[in-house]
Amino acid sequence: MRTQHLNCGLVEVKFAPNESGVAEAMTFSGYGAVFGNVDSYGDVIQKGAFKETLRESKKSGLWPALLMQHGGWGMGADDMTPVGILTELDEDDIGLKFDAKLADTMRGREAYGLMKMTPRPAISGMSIGYIAKEWGVGTKPEEPRRTLKKIQLVEVSLVTFPANPQARVQQVKSDLDIRNAEQALRDAGFSRTEAKAILAHGYKAAAQRDAEESGELAEIIRRNITIFSI
Repeated sequence: MRTQHLNCGLVEVKFAPNESGVAEAMTFSGYGAVFGNVDSYGDVIQKGAFKETLRESKKSGLWPALLMQHGGWGMGADDMTPVGILTELDEDDIGLKFDAKLADTMRGREAYGLMKMTPRPAISGMSIGYIAKEWGVGTKPEEPRRTLKKIQLVEVSLVTFPANPQARVQQVKSDLDIRNAEQALRDAGFSRTEAKAILAHGYKAAAQRDAEESGELAEIIRRNITIFSI
Protein backbone atom coordinates (compact mmCIF):
# COMPACT_ATOMS: atom_id res chain seq x y z
CA MET A 1 0.00 0.00 0.00
CA ARG A 2 1.11 3.56 -0.70
CA THR A 3 2.21 5.76 2.21
CA GLN A 4 0.18 8.97 2.28
CA HIS A 5 0.71 12.28 4.04
CA LEU A 6 -1.48 14.54 6.17
CA ASN A 7 -0.30 17.93 7.42
CA CYS A 8 -0.98 19.70 10.69
CA GLY A 9 0.88 22.13 13.01
CA LEU A 10 3.14 22.38 16.04
CA VAL A 11 1.85 23.51 19.42
CA GLU A 12 4.99 24.29 21.35
CA VAL A 13 8.77 24.18 21.06
CA LYS A 14 10.90 23.99 24.18
CA PHE A 15 14.60 24.15 25.01
CA ALA A 16 14.80 22.07 28.16
CA PRO A 17 17.70 22.38 30.65
CA ASN A 18 18.79 19.60 32.94
CA GLU A 19 18.95 19.95 36.75
CA SER A 20 22.22 21.91 36.65
CA GLY A 21 20.73 24.42 34.23
CA VAL A 22 22.74 23.19 31.26
CA ALA A 23 20.70 22.98 28.08
CA GLU A 24 20.38 19.29 27.32
CA ALA A 25 17.29 18.38 25.33
CA MET A 26 15.73 20.02 22.29
CA THR A 27 12.09 19.05 22.71
CA PHE A 28 8.84 20.05 21.09
CA SER A 29 5.22 18.97 21.15
CA GLY A 30 2.16 19.31 19.02
CA TYR A 31 -0.40 17.49 16.90
CA GLY A 32 0.49 15.34 13.95
CA ALA A 33 -3.18 15.17 12.92
CA VAL A 34 -6.45 16.82 13.95
CA PHE A 35 -9.74 14.93 14.04
CA GLY A 36 -12.70 16.19 12.02
CA ASN A 37 -10.55 18.56 9.95
CA VAL A 38 -10.81 18.13 6.16
CA ASP A 39 -7.34 18.35 4.63
CA SER A 40 -6.39 19.70 1.20
CA TYR A 41 -6.88 16.23 -0.28
CA GLY A 42 -10.47 16.05 0.94
CA ASP A 43 -9.81 13.48 3.69
CA VAL A 44 -10.85 13.67 7.33
CA ILE A 45 -9.62 11.51 10.21
CA GLN A 46 -12.08 9.97 12.63
CA LYS A 47 -11.30 9.88 16.34
CA GLY A 48 -9.94 6.46 17.25
CA ALA A 49 -8.25 5.93 13.86
CA PHE A 50 -4.80 5.69 15.48
CA LYS A 51 -5.82 3.54 18.45
CA GLU A 52 -4.65 0.22 17.05
CA THR A 53 -1.35 1.44 15.61
CA LEU A 54 -0.48 3.25 18.85
CA ARG A 55 -1.18 0.15 20.89
CA GLU A 56 1.00 -1.97 18.62
CA SER A 57 3.85 0.56 18.63
CA LYS A 58 3.97 0.76 22.42
CA LYS A 59 3.74 -3.01 22.79
CA SER A 60 6.52 -3.76 20.31
CA GLY A 61 8.70 -0.72 21.05
CA LEU A 62 8.85 0.04 17.31
CA TRP A 63 7.53 3.60 17.18
CA PRO A 64 6.89 5.71 14.08
CA ALA A 65 9.94 7.64 12.87
CA LEU A 66 10.53 11.38 13.35
CA LEU A 67 11.66 12.85 10.01
CA MET A 68 12.17 16.13 8.18
CA GLN A 69 9.99 16.75 5.12
CA HIS A 70 8.96 13.06 4.98
CA GLY A 71 12.55 12.18 4.12
CA GLY A 72 12.83 14.69 1.27
CA TRP A 73 12.90 13.87 -2.42
CA GLY A 74 16.34 12.25 -2.55
CA MET A 75 15.22 9.15 -0.64
CA GLY A 76 18.84 8.40 0.23
CA ALA A 77 20.16 7.22 3.58
CA ASP A 78 20.62 10.79 4.85
CA ASP A 79 17.11 11.78 3.80
CA MET A 80 15.53 8.87 5.63
CA THR A 81 17.66 9.18 8.77
CA PRO A 82 15.46 10.35 11.68
CA VAL A 83 16.12 13.77 13.23
CA GLY A 84 15.06 12.55 16.68
CA ILE A 85 12.48 10.39 18.41
CA LEU A 86 8.87 10.56 19.53
CA THR A 87 8.76 10.31 23.32
CA GLU A 88 4.97 10.44 23.78
CA LEU A 89 2.23 9.65 21.31
CA ASP A 90 -1.49 9.47 22.10
CA GLU A 91 -4.93 10.41 20.89
CA ASP A 92 -6.94 13.05 22.73
CA ASP A 93 -10.17 14.85 21.83
CA ILE A 94 -8.29 17.11 19.40
CA GLY A 95 -6.15 14.67 17.50
CA LEU A 96 -2.84 12.81 17.46
CA LYS A 97 -0.81 14.50 20.19
CA PHE A 98 2.93 13.94 20.51
CA ASP A 99 6.07 14.95 22.39
CA ALA A 100 9.38 14.66 20.56
CA LYS A 101 13.09 15.06 21.20
CA LEU A 102 15.52 16.18 18.51
CA ALA A 103 18.87 14.44 18.21
CA ASP A 104 22.12 16.29 18.94
CA THR A 105 23.17 15.96 15.31
CA MET A 106 23.69 18.49 12.52
CA ARG A 107 20.18 17.92 11.16
CA GLY A 108 18.60 17.86 14.62
CA ARG A 109 20.26 21.15 15.58
CA GLU A 110 19.31 22.61 12.20
CA ALA A 111 15.65 21.68 12.75
CA TYR A 112 15.68 23.21 16.22
CA GLY A 113 17.33 26.40 14.99
CA LEU A 114 14.75 26.80 12.24
CA MET A 115 11.85 26.37 14.67
CA LYS A 116 13.36 28.81 17.16
CA MET A 117 14.04 31.71 14.74
CA THR A 118 12.60 35.16 15.39
CA PRO A 119 10.54 37.16 14.59
CA ARG A 120 8.94 34.02 13.16
CA PRO A 121 9.90 30.35 12.86
CA ALA A 122 11.35 29.29 9.53
CA ILE A 123 9.61 25.94 9.80
CA SER A 124 6.36 25.45 11.69
CA GLY A 125 4.30 22.65 10.22
CA MET A 126 3.76 18.99 11.09
CA SER A 127 2.72 16.16 8.84
CA ILE A 128 2.21 12.42 9.20
CA GLY A 129 3.06 9.58 6.82
CA TYR A 130 0.48 6.81 7.06
CA ILE A 131 -1.19 3.88 5.36
CA ALA A 132 -4.99 4.02 5.30
CA LYS A 133 -6.47 0.72 6.50
CA GLU A 134 -10.20 1.44 6.75
CA TRP A 135 -12.23 4.35 5.39
CA GLY A 136 -15.64 5.44 4.21
CA VAL A 137 -16.21 7.23 0.89
CA GLY A 138 -18.28 10.42 0.70
CA THR A 139 -21.36 10.20 -1.52
CA LYS A 140 -22.40 13.87 -1.48
CA PRO A 141 -20.53 16.97 -2.68
CA GLU A 142 -20.46 18.47 0.81
CA GLU A 143 -19.01 15.31 2.37
CA PRO A 144 -15.28 14.55 2.71
CA ARG A 145 -13.72 12.48 -0.07
CA ARG A 146 -12.82 9.88 2.54
CA THR A 147 -13.38 9.48 6.27
CA LEU A 148 -10.34 7.61 7.59
CA LYS A 149 -11.39 5.13 10.29
CA LYS A 150 -8.17 3.15 10.81
CA ILE A 151 -4.65 4.36 10.08
CA GLN A 152 -1.26 2.68 10.28
CA LEU A 153 1.11 5.49 11.31
CA VAL A 154 4.52 5.27 9.65
CA GLU A 155 6.22 8.57 10.51
CA VAL A 156 5.75 12.10 11.80
CA SER A 157 7.57 14.92 10.01
CA LEU A 158 8.48 18.55 10.42
CA VAL A 159 7.43 20.26 7.19
CA THR A 160 7.72 23.68 5.62
CA PHE A 161 4.38 23.70 3.78
CA PRO A 162 1.52 22.12 5.73
CA ALA A 163 -1.74 21.45 3.88
CA ASN A 164 -3.58 23.61 6.42
CA PRO A 165 -1.98 27.10 6.27
CA GLN A 166 -3.43 27.93 9.72
CA ALA A 167 -1.61 25.02 11.38
CA ARG A 168 1.48 26.81 12.68
CA VAL A 169 3.69 27.08 15.73
CA GLN A 170 1.93 29.11 18.39
CA GLN A 171 4.74 29.57 20.86
CA VAL A 172 8.49 29.05 21.15
CA LYS A 173 9.87 28.83 24.66
CA SER A 174 13.38 29.03 26.04
CA ASP A 175 13.85 28.44 29.75
CA LEU A 176 17.26 30.11 29.64
CA ASP A 177 16.90 33.55 28.07
CA ILE A 178 19.35 36.45 28.30
CA ARG A 179 17.44 38.33 31.02
CA ASN A 180 17.20 35.28 33.26
CA ALA A 181 20.89 34.61 32.72
CA GLU A 182 21.84 38.16 33.68
CA GLN A 183 19.67 38.04 36.80
CA ALA A 184 21.20 34.71 37.83
CA LEU A 185 24.68 36.22 37.60
CA ARG A 186 23.58 39.30 39.57
CA ASP A 187 22.10 37.05 42.26
CA ALA A 188 25.42 35.21 42.43
CA GLY A 189 27.24 38.45 43.30
CA PHE A 190 28.41 39.82 39.97
CA SER A 191 27.84 43.50 39.21
CA ARG A 192 25.55 44.49 36.35
CA THR A 193 28.59 45.42 34.25
CA GLU A 194 30.28 42.10 34.98
CA ALA A 195 27.13 40.13 34.18
CA LYS A 196 26.66 41.90 30.84
CA ALA A 197 30.33 41.37 29.96
CA ILE A 198 30.10 37.64 30.72
CA LEU A 199 26.99 37.21 28.57
CA ALA A 200 28.33 39.32 25.71
CA HIS A 201 31.95 38.15 25.54
CA GLY A 202 32.44 35.16 27.80
CA TYR A 203 33.76 34.73 31.31
CA LYS A 204 37.28 36.01 30.56
CA ALA A 205 35.88 39.45 29.74
CA ALA A 206 34.47 39.90 33.25
CA ALA A 207 36.37 41.63 36.03
CA GLN A 208 38.80 39.41 37.98
CA ARG A 209 37.36 37.83 41.10
CA ASP A 210 38.77 35.84 43.95
CA ALA A 211 39.32 32.26 42.67
CA GLU A 212 38.07 30.51 45.81
CA GLU A 213 34.92 32.61 45.93
CA SER A 214 33.94 32.22 42.28
CA GLY A 215 35.48 28.92 41.19
CA GLU A 216 32.28 26.91 41.24
CA LEU A 217 30.25 29.62 39.51
CA ALA A 218 32.97 30.04 36.88
CA GLU A 219 32.67 26.40 35.93
CA ILE A 220 28.89 26.74 35.54
CA ILE A 221 29.37 29.81 33.33
CA ARG A 222 31.89 28.03 31.11
CA ARG A 223 29.45 25.16 30.56
CA ASN A 224 26.52 27.46 29.82
CA ILE A 225 28.01 30.42 27.99
CA THR A 226 27.09 29.11 24.54
CA ILE A 227 23.50 28.58 25.69
CA PHE A 228 23.23 32.06 27.21
CA SER A 229 24.37 33.64 23.95
CA ILE A 230 21.75 31.94 21.74
